[in-house]
Amino acid sequence: MVTESLKPGASVAMVAQRYGVNANLLFTWRRQEAAAANGGAARVKLLPVTVAEAEAPTASPVAAPEPIGRMEIVLSGGERIIVGMDVDATALARVVRTLTRR
Repeated sequence: MVTESLKPGASVAMVAQRYGVNANLLFTWRRQEAAAANGGAARVKLLPVTVAEAEAPTASPVAAPEPIGRMEIVLSGGERIIVGMDVDATALARVVRTLTRR
């Protein structure tokens, strides 16, 4: 891409678009290549990459979440009790009675 973008009459934006990269990234690679050519930083080594269509991933069975049930009880004194669907009704009644006696 860098070599192609340096050819006379080449448009960096068009070359970048053709390869699906941001033009700013191609400009950065060009600056790095120029610095390496002038004895500055080490030469940038770009590797050829091919993008291929991936096979559809096989879906693993997902366990259905257990039902989530919550109940919120607001007492006259402003106390709030939030319980799940598996609450012990006898224990809940005891808690409500205790809080309402205050």
